[in-house]
Amino acid sequence: MKKTFKRPEWDEYFIQIAHVVKTRSNCIRGRVGALIVKNKQILATGYNGTPSGIKNCFEGGCKRCWNRQTGKLKSGEKKDTCICLHAEQNALLQAAYHGISTNGADMYLTDSPCLQCAKMIINSGIKKIIAEKEFSDPLGTQLLKQAGVKLVILKR
Repeated sequence: MKKTFKRPEWDEYFIQIAHVVKTRSNCIRGRVGALIVKNKQILATGYNGTPSGIKNCFEGGCKRCWNRQTGKLKSGEKKDTCICLHAEQNALLQAAYHGISTNGADMYLTDSPCLQCAKMIINSGIKKIIAEKEFSDPLGTQLLKQAGVKLVILKR
């Protein structure tokens, strides 16, 4: 007698894990999770927030996020003063910190990457991005396409 189990497909499985990863985010502006996967093995994870050892964003660690949240700054203003790292950046940095190659890997994201992260993803050798939803930065998407990095938006 066989017992059947409902198992998620691989993409759904890794996106679900990315949602768990994003719960560690300390950014008050939003939560994003990232996984770097190769051969169905998780190489690194990342979530957005302040650098290690810096006061959490939700505790006032990032003045730009705080000013944006309280209406003192408009969307897009003074982005260069934000000290928070994006989930993609943290995942790539974790892989580098531990000496893990990302060349040829896939990245799973709860949101598609911005332009800055797209540049890092391209140069890290990531070949495919699977995201749950599209971020409002068409420049990042265009750059990924030009570089031949496949971007898949999951339909849920």
